[in-house]
Amino acid sequence: MLYGRSAESGALDEVIARARDGFGGAVVLRGEAGVGKTALLDAAALRGGAMRVLRTTGVEAESDLAFAALHQALRPVTGSLDALPVPQRDAVRAALGLAPGSDGDRYLLGAGVLSLLAEAAAPDGLLCVVDDFQWTDRASADALLFAARRLATEKIAMLFAVRGDAPVKGVPLTVEVRGLPGAAAAEMLESRWGVPPGVVRELVALTGANPLALGEIAARLSPAQLAGREPLPDPLPGGVRLFGDRVAALSAPARRLALVAAVEADLALVLRATDRLSAEGAVRPGENAGDGTGRSAPAELEESGLAEFSGARVHFRHPLVRSAVYEAATAAEIRRAHAVLAELAEGDRRAWHLAGAAMGPDEQVAAELVAAAERARDRGGYGTAATALARAAGLTPEPHTRATRLKDAAVAAWLGGRPGQAQSLLADARDLADAGAGLTMEIAQLRGRFELNSGNAAEAVRILAAGDSLDMLADAVEAASYVGDTVAVVELGRRAAAHPEGFLRDTVAGIGLTLDGDAAGAGLLRRALARVGELREAAEYLWAAAAAAQLGESDLAAEMAERAGRVARVSGMTGQLPVVLEFVATAERMAGRLDISRAVSEEGLELAREAGYENTVAAHLANLAVLAALRGEVETCERRAREALAIAVPHRVGLRAGVAAYALALLDLCLGRCATAHDRFTALAAAGPGVGHPAVVWRMAPDRVEAAVGAGDEAGARAVLEAYERWSAHAATPESRALLARCRGLAESSEDAFGEALRLHTNPFEAARTALLLGERLRRAQRPGEARAHLRMAWETFERAGAGPWARRAQGELRAAGESGQASPPAVLDALTPQELRIAGLVADGLSSKQIAARLFLSPRTVEYHLYKIYPKLGIGSRTELARLVVLQKAPATEADML
Repeated sequence: MLYGRSAESGALDEVIARARDGFGGAVVLRGEAGVGKTALLDAAALRGGAMRVLRTTGVEAESDLAFAALHQALRPVTGSLDALPVPQRDAVRAALGLAPGSDGDRYLLGAGVLSLLAEAAAPDGLLCVVDDFQWTDRASADALLFAARRLATEKIAMLFAVRGDAPVKGVPLTVEVRGLPGAAAAEMLESRWGVPPGVVRELVALTGANPLALGEIAARLSPAQLAGREPLPDPLPGGVRLFGDRVAALSAPARRLALVAAVEADLALVLRATDRLSAEGAVRPGENAGDGTGRSAPAELEESGLAEFSGARVHFRHPLVRSAVYEAATAAEIRRAHAVLAELAEGDRRAWHLAGAAMGPDEQVAAELVAAAERARDRGGYGTAATALARAAGLTPEPHTRATRLKDAAVAAWLGGRPGQAQSLLADARDLADAGAGLTMEIAQLRGRFELNSGNAAEAVRILAAGDSLDMLADAVEAASYVGDTVAVVELGRRAAAHPEGFLRDTVAGIGLTLDGDAAGAGLLRRALARVGELREAAEYLWAAAAAAQLGESDLAAEMAERAGRVARVSGMTGQLPVVLEFVATAERMAGRLDISRAVSEEGLELAREAGYENTVAAHLANLAVLAALRGEVETCERRAREALAIAVPHRVGLRAGVAAYALALLDLCLGRCATAHDRFTALAAAGPGVGHPAVVWRMAPDRVEAAVGAGDEAGARAVLEAYERWSAHAATPESRALLARCRGLAESSEDAFGEALRLHTNPFEAARTALLLGERLRRAQRPGEARAHLRMAWETFERAGAGPWARRAQGELRAAGESGQASPPAVLDALTPQELRIAGLVADGLSSKQIAARLFLSPRTVEYHLYKIYPKLGIGSRTELARLVVLQKAPATEADML
């Protein structure tokens, strides 16, 4: 029976009820030891009705074993694994030890756990209960939390109980569990032990009304103390002391069994190790030897009420019992228990018991931990791998090897989404004086990469520029490009040119030479792009995007970024997906697919925050600010831009600071505030490295020309056009030439240039902007009949894209040209949310629900849920009809439509 927990129970019941209705969620119960968190979880599980219940409990003895808790939770539902997308299925099977690991992609694993939970939730819903989360192994914790953050459309409730301030990342709903209310404590003590009010008040005051403490203390008080005739013990036992005397009362064999169980939860191992220790016959002076053997000790331990044996595991009544057992043992006894367990165990358990038995540096033990770390890493358990490698480094006698293992631990921590731990480990590796030149450069490159992702990009340039390898020079160029430091890019590109010819060398050297005005640079970039068919890695496609962008071909750059995104989602590019999605989201925006760009950036923002990639967070915030500007969402644009600038400016990430500032200027342009927009664009063009960026200046040139013309600064418009012509001198794609032609049409007031732009456009959104400008010109030239077709096309395109300010401007012009401007029937796909639109597009590409789930890190049931919502919105009933609608809407406008 629960006493005084109606508020806490109500909060849990609300989460469960919403999950039962298909609106899943997670909640954290947080409180001190003994406060009643487990009792609340047990009661909530009973109130779930027909909902399935999966449980796992963090065990301190298994907190270093990769996926121990996950295995306990998912073991009952592994029969549903074949329902998962193949990449997710394989990742989960590897994590659970049902198949060998390989890629170790934690995103695929997290998505697979979500999918498996979704399968288990059919048909009545699922409760996933995680107790003692503070001791859940890191690999399991990461996978479970990935799922917990993505339950919105699932019939799943996840309930976490955690002691103290241990973080439960990404689960905002927390229920604080404190001591019992006074009346509830009195009711419990009176009903169970007949404690009178005066003693109740004293016990409540001394224990903080902690239910465990109240119960344990009341159970050992004498009748006179319970009645208030004798004083209470002073001090009252608390914490570990609650069970200390009961542990001390055990016989030597039972206490030995308790100690082994405190460091190992597997019952078979515990009994075998206890037998071996008992055979050694060691009894300390004054010890209660008892008359049993190791085999008889379980009965005594269970009868004491301290532990029970269930299935294949030992369960202590409360974690404080384990602590009391530890406190009662000597350090030598604990090490000996670990040593005997190591002799009997295999794999990861053996490695950690060897570490527990070690008294100092031991290379053999360290090597066993490294092997355990590799197994965890191959299965996606990067957090656990980092812990194992760090412990291995502490046991490694040779300094160079110790530094290498610290470096590897840092990489694992970084890939596990723990940048603070990664930087600390890397600093420790760097401090080892005899690390060696090669390792020193490896450490420096990692420092630079970490700094670029989450710290000061200018500092990353300084660190990376010290290296001479092509990879390190490429990283330095990337960092300098983020800063906007053209001088550094040119110098680094020249250094890269000394390396043998190849895709990466040609790209890095070509970018530097092109920025330096060397005509040979364009040739190198073209040669690099000619090798696109040979590329396989997402990072290579991003370099191809950089090459195309440097040539002024933003449409080709967008295509390369989209390819990078597709590869990254299926290639196990662990840890880099949030970064890749920066460029994918930008590509989708530049292609005019605003809804998809928003969905990608929202996904990337969530992943970047989970991973701790601060500069990537800024990138996605900046892109979302631009999208909000195009939609005329003033408050959202300004807020997102402020958030992005708050990260990007102090971190010297000029590219992202420039995009955020561009969003604010674009917002002014969208709202017709041309003079203000012109001033903002001009200031951004003059901003130096770290707060502005040449690529932003180049890409915003068409907007800047439009703002200058609108503000009456014709000379300024011509100056921007001249610069844009220089920047685009090597551009050959139709869309890049179309944008240049539109700028000429504005700056030179050339109707022919507008017509050329419309013939060249491949981007419907940019075509609509050109059509609007031409239509406005024609209407003001008293040619409304010619203007209407352009204005109508622009209006309909902007409406479909959700670009409100542009749509209203086109509609107003269309009415002024003599057309009613009444809304045409909306395009059928306009009713879809950004996520639904992405799923519809993938259906049109021929992907199954499982394949879509794998691509978007969703469960197949979530994909089906979205399709269930899509069909009635569009008035259709099949994938075939959906694919046809998507293809029709994607069809590019013909020249006749534009003209």
